[in-house]
Formats: sequence, structure tokens, C-alpha cells
Amino acid sequence: MTEPTYVLVPGAYHGAWCWRLVGEELDRRGVAWAALDLPSATTGAHPETFLRDDADEVVAAAAPLGAVVLVGHSYAGAVVAEAAPEVAGLVGLVDVAALVPEPGESAYECVRRVPGRTRLDEATRHEAGILSLDPDLAREALYADCDEAVAVWALANLSTQTLASFRSPRTAPPVEVPTTYVVCTLDAAIDPLLQQLLAARCDETVTLESGHCPMLSRPADLVEAILAAPTRSAR
Repeated sequence: MTEPTYVLVPGAYHGAWCWRLVGEELDRRGVAWAALDLPSATTGAHPETFLRDDADEVVAAAAPLGAVVLVGHSYAGAVVAEAAPEVAGLVGLVDVAALVPEPGESAYECVRRVPGRTRLDEATRHEAGILSLDPDLAREALYADCDEAVAVWALANLSTQTLASFRSPRTAPPVEVPTTYVVCTLDAAIDPLLQQLLAARCDETVTLESGHCPMLSRPADLVEAILAAPTRSAR
């Protein structure tokens, strides 16, 4: 079987930039990868930018790559779930501290399965259909276990996010490929209890003692988890 390309999909407020350290690790191993930006997390995006718009971006990015594994972080768990049935070369899914709604459910509804507010909730600001993060509170919510220089760099790169992307429901059915969930036990953005619930539906579960963004705090460990995730032969 041809070795797959790992398509790295960023979560809310993030872009392809957040996968830089993971990309360096994959390069050292000679593994093909691609990272992309999502329309909903582009500063200046129209408020009516939906989950479907993000999924279309993933489908287009994956189309020329042959066999692919989709890796979705945080909100992008919903994005890769929506895109998956349309990715012809899909051989595996990896969800990293991800929101994976059921068909008909939105990412917003998924996160509310476990009651209570997180540090990310406290950091979030909303105006006219656009979400943004208070940088001081975002540091603790997203990057508490990151090196200071990495955290400062990440905070400087954060974008806004459309509320519509969180509120629009997943329409795609599940796909029959191996799925792996990476649970981040120190996460202050997505409750680890919710992550455990979502992981129970996957074929494999990997646990990392990390905050919400292991691609920045523990890139080598995350790469090991991603590359160990089971795949199937390309369709």
C-alpha cells in the first residue's frame, strides 16, 4: 500500500501555522503531509461561513493527494467528519482533543454534552456573528503547557472564528475507516471527560498528558500517536 499523506486540519482560531512543529517532525521521518487554513478561521471571514465551507476546503485539499489520513484538532473534528465521505483516498481519521458531533448535531451542541464552563468559554468574545479570544485568558485555555516563546508566537497568530461554523450541524454519515482519538488529559478548552465520551466511539484511543494543543507542546509525542494510528487500504 502507498504510504498516505497526513492532512492536518486546524481547530477554531488556528491556521496551518499551528502544525509547524508537527510538520518538522514528519519531515524528519520522511512522511508526506499537508496543512491548510479553514475559511471560518480567516480574519475578515463573512459571518455566514459554515461548517460545510470548511469541509469543502478539506475535500479540495485532499483530492490530489491519493491515500490520505485526515487529522482534525478541536473544532476540526467536526470538519473532517463532514468532509470524510467525499475524500476518495481516505484511509484513516485521527481526532486530537476534537469535537466530533453526530449527524444532525453541531460542534456547539457536541461540546454541551458535558455541563460546565471551560477556560476557553471564559476567553471567548462574540460580536456580530464573529468570535474572538481574549489573549490573556487564551494563554491559559490553549497553551498553558507550552514553552513561553511558543505560546507568545501562537497567541500572535490567532484569528477570529465564525459563530456559524460552530452552530451549523454535521450532515455527513459516518465512514468505515479506522478512527483514532487522542485524549488530552490536561485540556482546559475541551473537557477531558467529553473527550473520553467521544473516544469511546473510535477504534483506538491514545492518551497524552498535555493541554489543548499538543501539536505545540508535545509535537514529537503527537506525531508518534498519529503515525501509529491504524489505516486501511486505499479505496
